[in-house]
Formats: sequence, structure tokens, C-alpha cells
Amino acid sequence: MNAPSVAVLQVNDLAKRVQLEEESITILESVNLTINPGESVAIIGPSGSGKSTLLSLLAGLDQPSGGSIHLMGQPFDALSEDGRAAARAGTVGFVFQNFQLLPALTALENVMLPLELQGEPEAKSRAARLLDQVGLSHRMEHLPGRLSGGEQQRVAIARAFAARPKLLFADEPTGNLDAKNSEKIEALLFDLNREYGTTLVLVTHDTQLAQRCQRRLLLDNGTLEEAHV
Repeated sequence: MNAPSVAVLQVNDLAKRVQLEEESITILESVNLTINPGESVAIIGPSGSGKSTLLSLLAGLDQPSGGSIHLMGQPFDALSEDGRAAARAGTVGFVFQNFQLLPALTALENVMLPLELQGEPEAKSRAARLLDQVGLSHRMEHLPGRLSGGEQQRVAIARAFAARPKLLFADEPTGNLDAKNSEKIEALLFDLNREYGTTLVLVTHDTQLAQRCQRRLLLDNGTLEEAHV
């Protein structure tokens, strides 16, 4: 009999409060969430509802005010900043709205970087294969400034999948793109996600993108619930 799989993310009673001069503002309150291996989950909600804050907490880029987060069954929120970074290495990938490419590195070098940090001896050939996979074999030696927004996001996706992450966070991955490029990025994201068996958690305003996910969660007034849309 197979042992039950461990949740990729387990979140219990997560809270985030910000102390201003005269008052404390609650951004998130009692958020509970379980994400299992291979799932694709969209977090939707109105602007200012705390979606990006929640994603930052789940990824260990920010610290909660209360509650707990387990990544791959291990306590995550209680780790130091260095500890969280070590836990993310080789396990978590990111795709951001504003691409976050290093401007002084070529497309190829941007994709090679996480592989080199892991000590991958075939970093260059693997990065080249990924760029070919996203349709950019002819743009490998270009700096980000010479690439279109859609091309930059394809480089960012190739970089995110380079280290074969078990979990990929995407924060408004189509937010800075026109409709045509958004469709290309959506297709690419889910094609690679299926190929690599990655668990996908994304924040989006894009209804079409959200509909492609297996689950949709609505964040509103600081609380999270299943969205029936």
C-alpha cells in the first residue's frame, strides 16, 4: 500500500498584519490552504485584497504575523531568511509580472544562472534546450533590453523551469502583456507544467488564465475560500 503523498504546501491559520503609526492593518486573517503535488491553483480577488502578499508569504519572501507554513512537509515560516532560501533552492521557481531578468546577462546567461548556482555541469546545454523549447533559440545571445515583453517572459519561464522545481509560483505572469502574448505565455506555462510535473500556484486578474487551473481560490477581505467560477 502506497504511503499518502505529502502536501507541497500546508498553511494553517496564516495571518499578516502591518503596524502603522496609529493603527494595525490586517491584510490576511486565518488563511488555511492545502496544495497537493501536481495541482494547479489560481488565487484570484480584487486589487488590494492581499494576493501578492499571500504569495510572498507562501514563498517565504515575507514573514507572517501568525500561523504556520509547511513546505514539502517541513516547517518553513520558522526558518531564518537564509534557511528559507536554502529550502527554496532546487524546490521552488518563480515567474514575476515584471520578468526580473538580470539586464547585464544575455537570455542564455539568465537561464544558466540557477543551474550554475546548483553546480550543474551541463548548465549551458540545458539552458539552451529550454530556450529552444520556448521558441527563443535565435535570441539566446540578446540582452533583456533587446527583447520584447513576451520574449522576456518566455526567458523568465525557461529560467523558472531550469532547476526542475517541484513548486512554481507565478505572480501575474501575463499582467504586462498584450492579449496575443498572454495566450502564448499561458500555453507555454501549462505545457511545461505538465511536462515537468510541477505544482503551480499563480496569482492573476486574468480570468482565462485562472480557468485553466484545476482550482481557483478567492481572496477577499483577508480570507481565502474556494471560488466557484
